[in-house]
Amino acid sequence: MELDGGLFSTPLLFWLAGLCGAVLIAALKLATWQRLTQQNLIHVFLGAIVCLIALWHMRGQIQPGLSFHLLGVTVITLMFGWSLAILAASIALFAVSMNAGYGWEGYVVSFLTVVLVPITLSQIALVLVRSWLPRQFFIYVLGNGFFTAWLVGYISGYLAMQLLVLSGAYTMAELQVTIIPFFPLMFFPEALINGWVITMLVVFFPAWVYSFSDEQYLHGK
Repeated sequence: MELDGGLFSTPLLFWLAGLCGAVLIAALKLATWQRLTQQNLIHVFLGAIVCLIALWHMRGQIQPGLSFHLLGVTVITLMFGWSLAILAASIALFAVSMNAGYGWEGYVVSFLTVVLVPITLSQIALVLVRSWLPRQFFIYVLGNGFFTAWLVGYISGYLAMQLLVLSGAYTMAELQVTIIPFFPLMFFPEALINGWVITMLVVFFPAWVYSFSDEQYLHGK
């Protein structure tokens, strides 16, 4: 969910801008650029950014100051890992924010709900599923793709609600009536599209997905 930065106080916006800058610097330092060049995946990385831009332009305003669109970042995280996913999504968000006229205020607020939180949660979920569950194809697709995307969308959406309450634009009582009851319906498509896309990728283009390998998830299973 994208938020209108004009709803928030200047001190909070500067704090979020500092957080955004720190995360981007960390992502730049941790990014595995050699993987993109050695395996000739730079075109896949750039294509993923274009897909995110197109997906995020298909949005609707559900309340003044709040726009909803599918995230799609769980797939990006499974494909490239945390650091490159952060960079890809931040570039896509910049393009969308500039085109929509959100300015830097809208960018730094939406960076938290659209980029940082969902990508970080997707990476954490990947580690937990690998640690706790057998490494099998269907567990990978359903656990890391479908269910993770649904949970990530739900948590990110709830965070956006909390930020709107913090801004004073809405009360939680208002949001519990107008938006939150529809969360399951809103984020089922998120789970569906991420689960479907990651399934297609690991079947037809497994080399594009850094978190998947035939040896771990298919051979001998």
